[in-house]
Amino acid sequence: MTDFTIMELGFLLGTVILSAIFAGIMAGLLGVGGGIVLVPMLFWLLSLSDFPSGIFMHMAVATSLSTIMFTSMSSAWAHNKRGAIDLKLLRLWAPAMMLGALSGGLVSRYMDADELKAIFGIIALLVAANMARPKPLVLSDDLPESRIAHIAISGVTGLFSSLMGIGGGTLSVPILSAFSVEIRRAVGTASAFGVVIAVPAVIGFVLSGLGVEGRPPLSLGYVNIAAALVILPFTVGFAPVGARIAHSVDTKWIKRAFAFFLFITAIRMLTSAFG
Repeated sequence: MTDFTIMELGFLLGTVILSAIFAGIMAGLLGVGGGIVLVPMLFWLLSLSDFPSGIFMHMAVATSLSTIMFTSMSSAWAHNKRGAIDLKLLRLWAPAMMLGALSGGLVSRYMDADELKAIFGIIALLVAANMARPKPLVLSDDLPESRIAHIAISGVTGLFSSLMGIGGGTLSVPILSAFSVEIRRAVGTASAFGVVIAVPAVIGFVLSGLGVEGRPPLSLGYVNIAAALVILPFTVGFAPVGARIAHSVDTKWIKRAFAFFLFITAIRMLTSAFG
């Protein structure tokens, strides 16, 4: 592995901590689970090392998901105290969402890094465009009545959230908003989706990464335990801060600023995938 000076290690650790704080706040504020911030950060840090480049994205996605399990619990707890989680919808979407997330973790073994980067970049670009809209896209005045439609939506959300290393809110919040679900209820419910997605997805990535050569020390499958332990206290600790902000301020301009950040991140990821 690359030898770093004390100053360089301090800078890298500071970057991880600041990114974790930002991810935690975004998890509570917008229901995004923090992964949309953590995956690019972890990928960048791994790119500075001498580990095989083919595992960078897999490690970043899986390690992000391992932290989302706990960050989403913290965020969901804070939202639930305010009555912002739709428990009926959570029970309806959870089974297919869990299956989709587990499938994503397992199928990742057969995908290369550029494919994962392309999925992350394309979906992040679409999400950024939607977040930047003056008004959210609305498809219907209510959620679909068909149970099959609910299974399809939740299953696909779980699958792609798993492959991106995100908690589900990045996709489920705009989807719920498109069906006219009130934004705070959408964000609160999405925070609970993060737990539903992350647990089976992590299991899938752990199984997929077992025996893969060249992984960093203290890795379980594609999950790096050391990085997760550094990130967790800050994402978990700051998720309730984001939840409090979400219930007290107009998040319109915050969403637009985050959309710009997401747009830049998506372009960089796509450039890396196709460059």
